Amino acid sequence: MIRKLSLVFLALSALGMSAQRTNSSPYSFFGVGEEFESRTVEQNTMGGISAAYSSPYMLNLSNPAANADLRLSTYAFGMLSNDLTIKNQTESQSSNSISLSYFALGFPIGKKAGAVFGMQPVSTVGYSLLNSIEDDEGVVEITRFTGNGGTNRIHGGLGVILFDGFSLGIEGSFVFGRVTNNVTNQRRDVLLLTRNEEVTNIRGGILKLGAQYKKELKNKLTIDAGAIFKFSNNFNVTGTESLFSITESGQLVDVLSDEAIRGKLVNPFQTTLGLGIGKKEKWYVGADYSFKNALSPEGYLSGSSLGYSYENESRFSLGGFYTPNVNSIRSYWQRITWRGGLRIEKTGLLVSANQNPGNFTSINDFGISFGFGLPIGKPSSLNVGFELGKRGTTNNSLIQENYFNTRVSLSLSALWFQKRKIN
Repeated sequence: MIRKLSLVFLALSALGMSAQRTNSSPYSFFGVGEEFESRTVEQNTMGGISAAYSSPYMLNLSNPAANADLRLSTYAFGMLSNDLTIKNQTESQSSNSISLSYFALGFPIGKKAGAVFGMQPVSTVGYSLLNSIEDDEGVVEITRFTGNGGTNRIHGGLGVILFDGFSLGIEGSFVFGRVTNNVTNQRRDVLLLTRNEEVTNIRGGILKLGAQYKKELKNKLTIDAGAIFKFSNNFNVTGTESLFSITESGQLVDVLSDEAIRGKLVNPFQTTLGLGIGKKEKWYVGADYSFKNALSPEGYLSGSSLGYSYENESRFSLGGFYTPNVNSIRSYWQRITWRGGLRIEKTGLLVSANQNPGNFTSINDFGISFGFGLPIGKPSSLNVGFELGKRGTTNNSLIQENYFNTRVSLSLSALWFQKRKIN
């Protein structure tokens, strides 16, 4: 089966490895791929804080309650450049990829409500590894592992201020995508190659509720609190798994087997809580904590005997921003917003390189971020963020990833839908 064969590239201590292409994490094989959180570049640059913070001029793709504070129509899109180095105890390889992170449009509805619509990736799959086995006479066997595809979401959210300082929001998303995984095997003195191909289509919906509360203090400080509740949802998975014999040039010779895939991946209820304090358009510091139970596969991606399983997920984020003087006329540098943060994450993935159910290792993630927002006419901005991080470990014959992410976004705000005044 393809799921069993693909675990070989995680046990790199037993095989020689030479990378041909890696568009994302090798751990993107599991589940529906390497998952992305619903955050803007500004939020990611502040360590990913999102539950409590809102702005009249900045979109919040995480907490729909923040939409209520929008006072200008805002269009935003973001890009991600990922420099990735993966290594085991003896070897390493590097790659780079560039992708679109999101595009979204938000606008106020009256004075106490706002809406946001957009589209962004949910997960991505992209790896290509070549493993070989040799003896005294040379190469005995070559196996190539490749995967591509991913999922995206179309979303729409509404936030409403119920009373002074308190707002609620709701967001709905439709998730869709296709993932292809291939394992091609070639053996010495064997004329034909074998290829195991797994093609799956993923569909599902996500419902999310959010709440925020703000309290202004006498010293012009504001304390913010927020909560995000993402309800349990199912990703329905359908597709086929086929075994072919092919020539060295890739020409199909025979179909050896063809089986249907049908199952679902159950995402449990997720809760995110946030707290922050700051001074309007001057500085802000906040923290988030997110947690949810383990993923639950049904009829697909199931079975710890395959060498992986799932555990409860959690994430802690800390970050903020500082703007010297947002209204400065003489100095452009005084109007630049500086951001920074960090995050500590338990991804929820357990892996055993030797397919030993009693020897699972948690795949954890740690990142430090920093960046700035360049004003391009108040309140629009060009935002740049950098993130340095590490995922996984080289212990127990596994893979450690060191990554450097560069994020860029453009946030354009203007007053739309205004009635023309006649003098």
